[in-house]
Amino acid sequence: MEMLHVKVEQLFFSNMGFVILLKGHEDERTLPIFIGAAEAQAIALQINNVKMSRPLTHDLFKNTLDFLECRVKRIEVCDLKEGTFYAKLILEHDGMEMGIDSRPSDAIAVALRADAPIYISKAVLEQAGRVFTEEELRMTGSIKEPERLSKQKPHLNPLDALKMDLEKAVKEERYEDAAKIRDRIKNIEHTHTPN
Repeated sequence: MEMLHVKVEQLFFSNMGFVILLKGHEDERTLPIFIGAAEAQAIALQINNVKMSRPLTHDLFKNTLDFLECRVKRIEVCDLKEGTFYAKLILEHDGMEMGIDSRPSDAIAVALRADAPIYISKAVLEQAGRVFTEEELRMTGSIKEPERLSKQKPHLNPLDALKMDLEKAVKEERYEDAAKIRDRIKNIEHTHTPN
């Protein structure tokens, strides 16, 4: 499988949710991937070099890998099935390489923390990549203006993030996912309701 080296071109909020754009050095096409609010926040914090007082989930995962002397060698966005992107974290330990299944958003958040390269399959780029005009890119805002994302949702709590994910799942007609998210929302609201 031919893989292309890419970088995070932009991260922005659209009317459909958070979007990360991956772009290669030798190809005009850009791969847009919709991601959850929590993952967008984790990516934005790392891009902006914001250090939290306590580790977030992706920090914890990276710290655990470091403790186990396991290196993130690269990540690969390797497949697209029924509108869902698939990725792998390629790890190295004691000279052995292993691939761990991951959502692209989580893999990217970890790769940024590990300073590991990001690759996408040429087949995935051909299937879902597109060329954005300069005007489209200007309208979305850029990673070169990272404050935009953090100012929009400075302290996004998990309940708000789930509600955004629910709205996105319904719009995308992923009703099984929507039902699971709805149940998680109800569970959180029920546990935080005063007696």
